[in-house]
Amino acid sequence: MTQSISLSSPVPATPPISVKARFITLFQNLGTLTLLLLALPINAVIVLVSLAWNSLSRLFSTQQTTVAHPKNILISGGKMTKALQLARSFSAAGHRVVLIETHKYWLSGHRFSNAVSRFYTTPTPQYDPEAYIKTLVDIVKRENIDVYVPVTSPVASYYDSLAKPALSPYCEVIHFDADVTKMLDDKFAFSEKARELSLSVPKSFKITNPEQVLNFDFSQETRKYILKSIPYDSVRRLDLTKLPCDTPEETAAFVKSLPISPEKPWIMQEFIPGKEFCTHSTVRNGELRLHCCSESSAFQVNYENVENPEIQAWVTTFVKGMGFTGQVSFDFIQADDGKVYAIECNPRTHSAITMFYNYPQVSDAYLGTEPLTEPLQPLHNSKPTYWLYHEVWRLTGIRSFSQLQNWVRNIFRGTDAIYKLHDPLPFLMVHHWQIPLLLLNNLWQLRGWTRIDFNIGKLVELGGD
Repeated sequence: MTQSISLSSPVPATPPISVKARFITLFQNLGTLTLLLLALPINAVIVLVSLAWNSLSRLFSTQQTTVAHPKNILISGGKMTKALQLARSFSAAGHRVVLIETHKYWLSGHRFSNAVSRFYTTPTPQYDPEAYIKTLVDIVKRENIDVYVPVTSPVASYYDSLAKPALSPYCEVIHFDADVTKMLDDKFAFSEKARELSLSVPKSFKITNPEQVLNFDFSQETRKYILKSIPYDSVRRLDLTKLPCDTPEETAAFVKSLPISPEKPWIMQEFIPGKEFCTHSTVRNGELRLHCCSESSAFQVNYENVENPEIQAWVTTFVKGMGFTGQVSFDFIQADDGKVYAIECNPRTHSAITMFYNYPQVSDAYLGTEPLTEPLQPLHNSKPTYWLYHEVWRLTGIRSFSQLQNWVRNIFRGTDAIYKLHDPLPFLMVHHWQIPLLLLNNLWQLRGWTRIDFNIGKLVELGGD
């Protein structure tokens, strides 16, 4: 059953586009819809066979609740795979899961998961915070929610912190207070806090005016720098142009092209060569209870757990020093000498949590109160996770037989993050309901996009959510 609480939200006006841009947008949306339509029969067969197998399996097995006192769990971010993974983890332990998303994503394919008991939509928090908080409280009271686990977009993290005081009388909220979320989300403030805890971070400067960069004396530096927006920018966050450029003119042109202002500050951060890693951590009262680490890239859609004691020690020290409860993810660089530098912190769930797909005790890390001897980490036999439709698209970039061999090897040694034999419907509905409906909406409005992210279940657009 789906319940949507409709409240209108202001939508930014779309500027007029040229005839050429209209044609490109038309081709982009229609072409992608055609490709998805061609893949539909294959996907449908996989899901139908899985459903038939599940029906037969249920005839010879009985489901048992694995916890003595099942709880009602509310999870937000229903369009994203990480929310689906948490729903499956809590449901597998015997808890009841209610999933929510904003009105725009009422079409979430994850609402069809057999791990989800009820699905609701909410107002968009940044457009109407009061209505969003009121809706959360209403859902919590109506569904007798015991624990709220926000799985937020970058923008929504702060609004769930604002909602925490209103929700706390009715349920536990596994999220940070507003001042902590604001600090962690501010790349510069986070780096200053890490320095206070004697932890390693790159040299950085807060930039509120392009002239600060243009007047900076790079000749005194041994390393290059990169610029990153402090407010979340879904498109420019992938731009790692190194400063200074080859000429002063190129540097000036690049810097002046960025929307830098006191209202939208940026961070100029030392670029440290090395290997990139990303992490997810679940923390209660400063105790690291669940942790995973994976090699990283700018557009992350593959996760394979690696044990990195230096990174885990960094995270353990930071969360213990902060003493907070919530979900937090970090981006790290490990330099050639082995030293690790945290380059960014995100106060929310990371998609790397999909590596816990076969770990039955994930809910204990969130709900348990007894201290753990060691934080839970993905099982040694867990496969790397990927998103099959992303991998199929990567075939277009293969230029040699060895590249094709590597691609095939990665497919067979890993597992799709959405498809699960015991819960196959999301695999069909995300790819052939959720994304196509978003594409049809963009086609109707003649609006383009930069890429499709099946992981977070949306079209990535300039200035989008």
